[in-house]
Amino acid sequence: MRFGYDPGREILNDLDIDIAAGTSCAIVGPSGAGKSTIARLLYRFYDPSAGRILIDGQDIAAVSQRSLRAAIGIVPQDTVLFNDTIGYNVGYGRDGASQAEIEAAARGAAIDTFISVLPEKYESMVGERGLKLSGGEKQRVAIARTLLKNPPILVLDEATSALDSRTEQAIQETLDKVAESRTTIMIAHRLSTVVEADQIVVLDQGKIVERGTHDELLDKGGLYAELWQRQAAEQFAEAVAEAAE
Repeated sequence: MRFGYDPGREILNDLDIDIAAGTSCAIVGPSGAGKSTIARLLYRFYDPSAGRILIDGQDIAAVSQRSLRAAIGIVPQDTVLFNDTIGYNVGYGRDGASQAEIEAAARGAAIDTFISVLPEKYESMVGERGLKLSGGEKQRVAIARTLLKNPPILVLDEATSALDSRTEQAIQETLDKVAESRTTIMIAHRLSTVVEADQIVVLDQGKIVERGTHDELLDKGGLYAELWQRQAAEQFAEAVAEAAE
């Protein structure tokens, strides 16, 4: 598959990824490698300039966008929340969901305890773009929406990259539970969030340069291993700085 936002500048080149149903695939690489472009293509914001994207043998260009998007749940880095109640924002995941279903989704996203201590509980307003919620709370609302939608395919697009390390770990544990028994595509910058993926695809300048499991890629000593060592050093430096404060 090939794709470029402009005819003269190709973003993805000869991309070929096969993800078995019920497995997880992580897509990683340096900034600008084309990772998030893949999520946009999956959701059909754009179509490939060459090649096809198949889901269960069907070309997604041959089905309606409504049908396609009903099968995919995306947890993005920046969650869009409406200036309405927290119950409304969770319920946005599926039209016509009952209050019991909304509450069950909140429990699955581990945000129900937080909601239970709010004075107005599910009727509490979140503010413009969710300004009354923390970053972790907003991500849990996004996870609850996805649980309510209950899609067979889950796309995590840098879902924890805007969070501090402690919140990221808590959110990651929730995401791991949500991903069980679903086909999961993880687009990530932080490699620590994808070590358990069934396969990891490493992109560089729009091309696949490596693929394998975490251990296999470390053994290869290529780009993935280089990125892993660099991030480990950065995390160690951050931990030392926090301890010194």
